Amino acid sequence: MIARKSLASLAFGISIMASPVLADDHGSTAVNRIDTQRPDAPALAAYGAHKIGVRTVTIVNPDQIDILAIDPVGEKPDPMPRYDRELTVEIWYPAAADATGDTVLTANLRDGKTMVQLHGQAMRDAAPDGAKYPLVMISHGYPGNRYLLSHLAENIASKGYVVASLDHRDSTYADQAAFGSTLVNRSYDQLFLLDQMAEMSAGDGFLKGMVDTDNTALIGYSMGGYGAVITAGGGVTQGAADAPFAPFGTLGVHVAGTDTHNALPDPRIKTAVAFAPWGLTYGVWDGAGLAGVQIPMLFVAGSVDDVSGYSPGIRNIWEGSVNVDRSLLTFDNANHNAAAPMPAPAEAYTVAEGGLAPYDHYADAVWDTVRMNNIAQHFMTAWLGKYLGGNGEMDAYLTLTPNANDGVWAANDDGTFKEEHTHWTGFHDRTAKGLRFEVLPAAE
Repeated sequence: MIARKSLASLAFGISIMASPVLADDHGSTAVNRIDTQRPDAPALAAYGAHKIGVRTVTIVNPDQIDILAIDPVGEKPDPMPRYDRELTVEIWYPAAADATGDTVLTANLRDGKTMVQLHGQAMRDAAPDGAKYPLVMISHGYPGNRYLLSHLAENIASKGYVVASLDHRDSTYADQAAFGSTLVNRSYDQLFLLDQMAEMSAGDGFLKGMVDTDNTALIGYSMGGYGAVITAGGGVTQGAADAPFAPFGTLGVHVAGTDTHNALPDPRIKTAVAFAPWGLTYGVWDGAGLAGVQIPMLFVAGSVDDVSGYSPGIRNIWEGSVNVDRSLLTFDNANHNAAAPMPAPAEAYTVAEGGLAPYDHYADAVWDTVRMNNIAQHFMTAWLGKYLGGNGEMDAYLTLTPNANDGVWAANDDGTFKEEHTHWTGFHDRTAKGLRFEVLPAAE
């Protein structure tokens, strides 16, 4: 017998106590919750001890190549057109213990027109608590917006992180434009945000002294995951740069081995998480480029992803990042929306003209979105705790039987585990099903 208490049993009570009250200040039921905790949520999904504030800021990256101003079938412009790239950022942060305020977020629906209200726990413009915390940056898909992973952003912030999620210009629901802009600008946007967060922490604004940018993580979904791989050191193929993805070879700045790409990795970023990173099935990645990844990475995928692909696809990106420790969390039979998007707003259920509902942009046909969100919150907490917090206790949640279905629950009446217990740590009995968590070490 192992003389320790069942972590999952202990966490069950924590999760239930931390579940949010699903009503607004007037007693009516609130819709479009991003903070729901199911009773079967794994241990680390529960919200942390910090109150949460949220603010919106605008940053401007000057003198960038204007991909949209280039005619891809005309003559190559000389010089290339340039513009100031304005980016809107949502920042979640630990708030003062006595903070109060409105907890509604207003966001675009997938159609780029309909405005919806999201209800969470973060309080608009709440006073920060003033302590210093690691930084987590979040990068959405194409299209998407800064709220697409808001369920994850405020959950992470409640555990002692400053979280910054940006609208990538030309890639949001409201301004979706040529794909080439996304391909070229993703990594540059992410790194510019890092610099701006450092400046905000060094200044006299609301984040004064709060952001430890030397201890940063990057989380990206789909095209945000593509950008995260590049920012982590993975270079694209020359074939991708020569393809008509981006006009006149503008994607060449990210080709593996070039001076421009070699200059990208930033030592302040200690780890990255890529949900459904795009590109391998389109020839964007190969072994030589992926060997350039320089920081530990967690990949998250659905096994039937028909956008980024699984195998071939995301699984190969995980395998190919040979020079770092990396893990792969797989949701069996989930598609491209595995774990990353927030629950579909109620307004997304309405079938639009043409017979399609925006619901499909957020949801999965097999997995419940809240269930996936809770699992993502659990694993992000463990991963960030290990790589940003240096918390060795998180290893127990990341050292698992590779196929959860093979795990055995074996507990004594007093809650201690028997020797034959191999069930996933932090998951209640019978709830670790349909999941895989695989680990590969860096090549020696």
